[in-house]
Amino acid sequence: MPLYAKVDREACIACGLCQMLAPTLFDYDADGLASYTPDHNTGTTPLTGAQAIVFRRAYTRCPTGAIHRQAAPFSSDEP
Repeated sequence: MPLYAKVDREACIACGLCQMLAPTLFDYDADGLASYTPDHNTGTTPLTGAQAIVFRRAYTRCPTGAIHRQAAPFSSDEP
């Protein structure tokens, strides 16, 4: 089953945990907010199997729940 990811930038507190745990998947912009880098935070590119393993570490530890996941691509109007 494919898995898609996206960061709700309004919920992000820029704690740095996701980037520390999954540096190949998350980075921060000039405003200090996290972004899911494989698809520029659009939530339209499925994670590979290896990415999903690393993603899970960051997803489960995000203190604000700003990292979202779902089985279908995100639409452009979702956070």
